[in-house]
Amino acid sequence: MKFLAKLIYFKILGWKVVGNTNFSKDKIKKAIIIAAPHTSWHDFFIGLYLRKVTGVKTNFIGKKELFVWPLNYYLRAIGGRSIDRTSGQNKVESIAKLFSNEDEFRLALAPEGTRKKVEKWRTGFYYIAKAAKVPIIMFTLDYKNKQNTVSEPFYPTDNIEEDFKYIRAFYKGVIGKIPEYS
Repeated sequence: MKFLAKLIYFKILGWKVVGNTNFSKDKIKKAIIIAAPHTSWHDFFIGLYLRKVTGVKTNFIGKKELFVWPLNYYLRAIGGRSIDRTSGQNKVESIAKLFSNEDEFRLALAPEGTRKKVEKWRTGFYYIAKAAKVPIIMFTLDYKNKQNTVSEPFYPTDNIEEDFKYIRAFYKGVIGKIPEYS
């Protein structure tokens, strides 16, 4: 499967991965991985190919309603974890708890929280990283250059404004699949 994924990702789709190409997987077993700009459903598949070609085990979350038979077997096999999104739930704490239940858990999230254009990113990924005491690793979904650039691990501080300036700077100039949503 890895050979096929590499063939599709590198040769057929023409993508490349640069920077921290192994997501520090030998040193960092738990992390929040954020992917941006998230503008299309295609991003999920680019992420799956990237995960396969780098050999990095990653996870994602989805609403519990998706995890029903027979789809639940596939979603769990590719790293999915279900969450309860009903109101009144402390989602940050419940997601952060997922890290304590696993020896290796890298959670991939889109900071925009949607595929549409947003003026302001959501902050959940940041607070999850702080609550779980794990670093944030950033990677780009740069369709203009067909490139995933991966950052070194970054541990959030207590200064969210400065941290978000640093994070946003990593994505400056990156164009997603749907440019007007970038």
